[in-house]
Amino acid sequence: MEFIVRDAGPADGDGMMALMPRLADFDVPASRNPEDLYRDDAKLLQRWLDGAEDCLVQVAVTNENRVLGFTLVRLRPELLSHHPSAHLEAIAVDASAEGKGIAKALLDSAEEKARLSGALSMTLHVFASNARARKFYEHLGYDGELMRYIRHFV
Repeated sequence: MEFIVRDAGPADGDGMMALMPRLADFDVPASRNPEDLYRDDAKLLQRWLDGAEDCLVQVAVTNENRVLGFTLVRLRPELLSHHPSAHLEAIAVDASAEGKGIAKALLDSAEEKARLSGALSMTLHVFASNARARKFYEHLGYDGELMRYIRHFV
């Protein structure tokens, strides 16, 4: 499958929004509503599309400009050191395009954009039960650094 990675624009909005549910396409913990996993990312993307949020947004598209995947990154200080950093808010690839190198190409491009913007690192969040994503990130050199625990009272 041929694709290119480029900066996203408003015309890519519908295609990116359609991929948001892919952020919950894994064994979501029973205590979680899958929509909660992408609702805020969708709102952030919409604010960016509306020009109200400063983000680095990349898309992978076919020659016909069909969106195959996207990344959504915000520049923000690293949690502990407060050094300039970037946070991968979302990365999603169409199910029909999995295994074609699109996620890696998108992440490589997002990292390069973040570096050029002054970031010294990139952080991301991933559910412990999302083994596929964890394996992908670890393969690309990301370290699992913090564990978040939760206890539900209901």
